[in-house]
Amino acid sequence: MKTSGETIRSSRFRLERESDWLRLQAILDQAERRGVKSLAFEDARDLVTLYRQAVNALSVAREISLDSAIVAYLESLCARAYLVVYAPRASIRGIVSRFFRQGAPLAFRRSGIELVLAFVLMVLGGVAAFALTRTDPTWFYAFVPEGLAAGRGPQASADALRRVIYDSEPGAIEELGAFATYLFSHNTRVAIFSFVLGILACVPSALLMLYNGSVIGALGAVYADKGLGLDLFAWLSIHGVTELSAIAIATAGGFRLGRAVLFPGEKTRKAALADAAHDAVKLAVLAALMLVAAGLLEGFARQLVTAPVWRIAIGWSIGALWFFWLLGAGRQKGNTRAVATEAAS
Repeated sequence: MKTSGETIRSSRFRLERESDWLRLQAILDQAERRGVKSLAFEDARDLVTLYRQAVNALSVAREISLDSAIVAYLESLCARAYLVVYAPRASIRGIVSRFFRQGAPLAFRRSGIELVLAFVLMVLGGVAAFALTRTDPTWFYAFVPEGLAAGRGPQASADALRRVIYDSEPGAIEELGAFATYLFSHNTRVAIFSFVLGILACVPSALLMLYNGSVIGALGAVYADKGLGLDLFAWLSIHGVTELSAIAIATAGGFRLGRAVLFPGEKTRKAALADAAHDAVKLAVLAALMLVAAGLLEGFARQLVTAPVWRIAIGWSIGALWFFWLLGAGRQKGNTRAVATEAAS
């Protein structure tokens, strides 16, 4: 129970300093509502001084065990002032700009090993499924889900498969749209699971990449057997270059997390995982953006462009744009400090 002397001491302590605290509080209210730039010169000048005085008062209040209400008030006031004075302030526009100029490209380049591994696994799965299905068509059903196949297996005629690619008959547009939508949904799920499950020692993500490649390989074997291999390649190119790259990038993010778990180095696994997450999250966001772009290409360009050569040209040209952006951005001269800051974060 507090004595009358302690109560008097707390009251006197507060009365001597309360005017400065209230002024600091008013400055903070304005800065939090309208931004630091809205402060007048006198307010901006006094902000740091008043903040330091409040910190000193808090230290004294704790030392001499003043009223807990005063201590709580000063702790709150000092915390608010710290955020206004020291916390980084970035607009949404600045965050987005920094992601495109530095964040995503640097994360991409720092994940070269993981990206190569993801692409290699996808290609291996595709080549293996292609070879097995060409040797024995019944292998097709081991690789391609029934919902995705929907009658487009080895038993389908060349005319039926061609109609799916070129919308050549009434009702084919809806059929192709359903096929493309299912394929896009399937690839999106693979991208999400490959990223999330990468933390489990990379194994599930690696298996998913092999599996996703095998689906494309098995479909390619069926179409190639009917003389439509180039047609399928062109149809997949217009959106698949971006879409499959997005899956590989998401998987690379999962591999970053898994590698931190498997090989933390001198850090604890928790610390290594936290460091790897900086790049992994950027890769996941990049993959999501690319999947959105692939969806737009699939929804519009695929229907507007039917010539195989143009489908291939558009798809791979857009893929080249992604590649050159991710390899080239953030390398400007004079940007060394920004790059170092981004790498550290």
